[in-house]
Amino acid sequence: MSITMDTTLASLVTNKRRVSALKSLGIVTVGDALTYYPFRVTEPVPLRAIREAAPGQQMAFAAVIRDMRVVPMNARRGYRLEATVDDADFARSRRVPGSTARLTFFSYRKSYVDWVSMRLRAGTSVVVSGMPSEYMGQLQFTHPEILTVAPGSAGAGAGLEGYARGAASGNGAFAGSTDPYASVQSAYPPAVAASSGAALKYDADTVREALTRVCRPRPVYHASSRISSEHIHETILGLLWMMGGRTSSTPDGQLAGAGSAGIVAPTTDTIAVQNGEENSGTTAESGAEALSQSIPDVLPESVRKAKNLMHRAEAFLAIHDPASTTRFKEAIETLRYEEAFVSQTSLLKARSHAHKSAAHSCPLVTDSLRDQFIASLPFSLTAGQQQVIHDIAADLAHDWPMQRLLQGEVGSGKTVVALAAMLQAVDAGYQAVLVAPTQVLAEQHAETIGRMVEQLKPAIPVTLLTGGMKLAARRKALAAASSGEPGIIVATHAAFSKTFQAPHLALVVIDEQHRFGVEQRESLNAKTDDGTTPHLLVMTATPIPRTAAMTWFGDLDISWLTELPGGRKPIRTVVVNEADAATMGRMFAHIRARVDAGERAYIVCPRIDADDEGNEGGSGVSAAAGSARGRAAASGSSARTAAGGRATRAAADAIGIDDPYETFDENGETVARPPLHAVAEIADRLQKLPQFQGIRFATLTGRDKDDIKTQVMADFAGGETPILVSTTVIEVGVDVKQASCIVIFDADRYGLSQLHQLRGRVGRGGTNSWAFLISRAEPGSPAEQRLEVIHHSLDGAEIAQADLEFRGAGDVLGDAQSGGKSSLKLLRVVKDADMIADARTRAEQLLAADPELADEVQLAGAVLDFTRGNETFLTSS
Repeated sequence: MSITMDTTLASLVTNKRRVSALKSLGIVTVGDALTYYPFRVTEPVPLRAIREAAPGQQMAFAAVIRDMRVVPMNARRGYRLEATVDDADFARSRRVPGSTARLTFFSYRKSYVDWVSMRLRAGTSVVVSGMPSEYMGQLQFTHPEILTVAPGSAGAGAGLEGYARGAASGNGAFAGSTDPYASVQSAYPPAVAASSGAALKYDADTVREALTRVCRPRPVYHASSRISSEHIHETILGLLWMMGGRTSSTPDGQLAGAGSAGIVAPTTDTIAVQNGEENSGTTAESGAEALSQSIPDVLPESVRKAKNLMHRAEAFLAIHDPASTTRFKEAIETLRYEEAFVSQTSLLKARSHAHKSAAHSCPLVTDSLRDQFIASLPFSLTAGQQQVIHDIAADLAHDWPMQRLLQGEVGSGKTVVALAAMLQAVDAGYQAVLVAPTQVLAEQHAETIGRMVEQLKPAIPVTLLTGGMKLAARRKALAAASSGEPGIIVATHAAFSKTFQAPHLALVVIDEQHRFGVEQRESLNAKTDDGTTPHLLVMTATPIPRTAAMTWFGDLDISWLTELPGGRKPIRTVVVNEADAATMGRMFAHIRARVDAGERAYIVCPRIDADDEGNEGGSGVSAAAGSARGRAAASGSSARTAAGGRATRAAADAIGIDDPYETFDENGETVARPPLHAVAEIADRLQKLPQFQGIRFATLTGRDKDDIKTQVMADFAGGETPILVSTTVIEVGVDVKQASCIVIFDADRYGLSQLHQLRGRVGRGGTNSWAFLISRAEPGSPAEQRLEVIHHSLDGAEIAQADLEFRGAGDVLGDAQSGGKSSLKLLRVVKDADMIADARTRAEQLLAADPELADEVQLAGAVLDFTRGNETFLTSS
């Protein structure tokens, strides 16, 4: 069986519970496993004899078990196992006297104690790694890592003096020699075959092998309650062994031969070892050549050599089985540059492809609809709006498709700019489509646009098409679009369906483009019958730092709207500790006063209701909500449990947090956090407060049907239900002029950019407005620091920059954005701006010489995978 990056783990890993646990982390194939990068690597563990031990300092040594006993703990349930070890032979190699120490284990489970007892029988050679302490005058190691060594043909103490000339020249495990264990082989010879009746399995054949394993730097992975970092590491090493990686990556940049430490062959109860592979030799050929055949390089050879980078196979080895922390960092840099190069090549190819396509030219005409529209506006356009409208007009006049991103603050007037562009297309005799992510937003757009163009001559038909329309209305809308009559079509995802046809489509405007995948975006390019590609304008109010925009929208021209229209007052942002009952009471009284003055208030919660599965274990809903990804309440994207697993679909639908900041302990496991607040719970609690007596509440969530959403929003805007308790379904495009207050529960668990988006729902009518961020963050914690950023800033780009820096700080591994599984895991747009620029330059040179990548098959495949896998072109770190 030939193993490739696409081979499924289910066909290789025999432990089905482990397969399931890995799947919950998103690891399904060999490629998923190898690109599940550790978030840190431990420092090498120094070798020390027992007499050299210093309490509180990690160390490793070889010893022999002298005696072992199990003591029942009478004062409490459970057992204490104590084993005495003697390192006389190992100490002699370090030229110090031998000594003894105690290894101590505690457990409530008799089965665990029995298992440890079986491994630590008197006379067994072991390698110990742990943190020494002192107890009752004796050196003690509590729950150390133990590797048992198979019995050798000679005594365990023979010939150890030579070892002192290698590793023993210093306290560090790697001091004095690139292979500190070169002399240990004579001291601890290879194991002889155990008797046929022996049931014991030893962890290592030689002391040298065991010392290598415990002393080398070890990667630490984000783990879960279902699978530990150690088991993740064990699985990945087993896969590398199966693919031919029999040896480790050495500091000189080569895959070592038989003289170096090898990757331990996986046991058959972990990996399905293929016939004939159990006794495969450990040679340079079986390491370097076999692994590189299974894992071909993606980067062109010329680029790799120019940048002095590792081969891809070598980088995977150096990350998952590092010989040193320096080697680990070099491998991370190699794969980070690979991501930069693939992403930039993909964007450049997309841009080149667009410029080769034909499009309908839409030049401006005298007394144009666009100019009529601008003249009819009751306000003056900002300088930024005028400039962007001018740029778009020039693009639309070309006979190749415009591809432009319009990045603008919440309320900066993007809709006016988009409508001016659509009227230019209609004036030229063509159709224009505006695609919105939700039915509520589509209906608002259709109503607003219809009202703004009703005075224009000739009349402009505005057609609404949504998935929630009744059949007769839907058919009428589809017929209007398929007629080809010049006009404006406002649609939801229904525009991507096969039933939608617009034969004279010249312009596509996508609002909040991050809600749509690349493939959806491109599907509209095939809607014309004459072979032309529509002009494309994508808009987003999600703050994107310029470095990120230049990186992920490299296939688009970018326009920025930074000025707010006149009359908008700054939103006052207040961070409230939920435990501060007095402040919470004053806040609710303030909201009641604003409601009595005829204004409206939003109350935002991250969950719809408590999830039964999430309540197991006494952690409330946090288990399902703690690490949710994506705007699940609005779009139904997947959610990850706080333990690293996947929540149920119901839990995913109930979570509205965009990008919560998970917290991990030193072993990479997620830390449990308080339960998230739910819409139903908060609505019930608030209605019982004296401040809200006589006030009608409404609720709105992503689970509500479209007609219910429409009615709820109408009642809210009309004042029948002046307080709306909702999930983040209101985050994008909801425009209620009378809304002046927004309360966001669990604000410390949201991404800063999403908080900024939510805050932009108020103050749209020129009134004073307030945003209250309810937090349970600990004083001085990173969560509290994040909220201080949004407390003191109304600049979306500044907030987004801080968002990226907070998410990427100190963490090698980034996270996939909502809406799709990102191919990017290492690249950081803020810190790696120079690397991205270099990769773009080299990608341009490569594409100039080989536009179709005919000579770079692996790169071409990676570019295709990138385009398919990155549905958002946004990053999180």
